[in-house]
Amino acid sequence: MTAEDGKKRFTDVADTETLFRVIQSIPSPKAEPFKAWLAKVGYERIEETENPELSFDRAMKTYLQKGYSKEWINQRLKSIEVRKELTDEWQERGMQEGAEYAILTNEITRAWAGKSVKDYKAFKNLKKENLRDNMTNLELVLNMLAEATTAEISKKKLPTGLAENKKVAKQGGHIAGTARKGIEAKTGEPVITSKNAKNLLIEAKIKRLGKKNRR
Repeated sequence: MTAEDGKKRFTDVADTETLFRVIQSIPSPKAEPFKAWLAKVGYERIEETENPELSFDRAMKTYLQKGYSKEWINQRLKSIEVRKELTDEWQERGMQEGAEYAILTNEITRAWAGKSVKDYKAFKNLKKENLRDNMTNLELVLNMLAEATTAEISKKKLPTGLAENKKVAKQGGHIAGTARKGIEAKTGEPVITSKNAKNLLIEAKIKRLGKKNRR
């Protein structure tokens, strides 16, 4: 890797999974809290496999702890369900998880939002953060419309191969894109905004304080 002096030097690195395995192997009392947490998370994942509804319950609690509004959380959880239905359909059509899913998602996003996923994230000043966690309610709704429509078109047309699936993805995204343009024409405001999670959390906090003061 590139060092501070600009030269390439051999460096020990590890991804998240490897770091967790290293932590598990450390024979030190200081590592015990981390080991206990890893065991707890592993147990929760097993529970979620047996009862998928638990994953939604835990997601709800996590988003609430972060400070998101309940209205936003409901939309976000629904978007997870819609996304799962779409990826299940892609799997049926023979698409590979990873690169091909990313390509198709990019086609949908570009068609409805007028931006690629990369450009959309840059517009919201994001790096590795999840784009959907940084969408407004309206952005989430239109993204869900694009993905749900893509899934329905795919079920009817039964596309094969990446090229045909890309075509369907564009069609699904275009329908939501038309809705976006209609909303913008009526409101005079852009649907795609630079607001990210920081802005959403501040707005949610102000809203909660307003309700509390009215009481």
